[in-house]
Amino acid sequence: MPSTTSTKPYLLRALYEWCVDNGFTPYLSVTVNAETRVPMEYVRDGEIVLNIGPLASTHLHIGQERVEFAARFGGIARDISLPLHTITQIFARENGQGMAFPPEVQKEEGGTLGTDTANGDAPLAPPPKPSGRPALRRIK
Repeated sequence: MPSTTSTKPYLLRALYEWCVDNGFTPYLSVTVNAETRVPMEYVRDGEIVLNIGPLASTHLHIGQERVEFAARFGGIARDISLPLHTITQIFARENGQGMAFPPEVQKEEGGTLGTDTANGDAPLAPPPKPSGRPALRRIK
């Protein structure tokens, strides 16, 4: 069976469009690593939350491997580049609706480890034990 592309960029584009169509502000939650190009002074505990709405960003491109756009931070224009595997959530600021994505582990050569090669999104490891807090679980 040939491998398929990841569903993540398609879901990101769909939820972005849903937010904008409904007058909501789309935000991305991102785990920052060496591949992530963001203003480091806004990173807290290894994460950053970014407004990607049309009033806050320009030249937004959600590609198969990266999300790229330009935004102003403290009045200074910055180019932002986010590998897809670092994006953990997309949600509407106004109501919190959106989608969280399972963490992805990257090989040093750039390939994805810990995901199903047929889907690109499904974790191979068993899901973590419940910690008493509700959680979403993907069922195929």
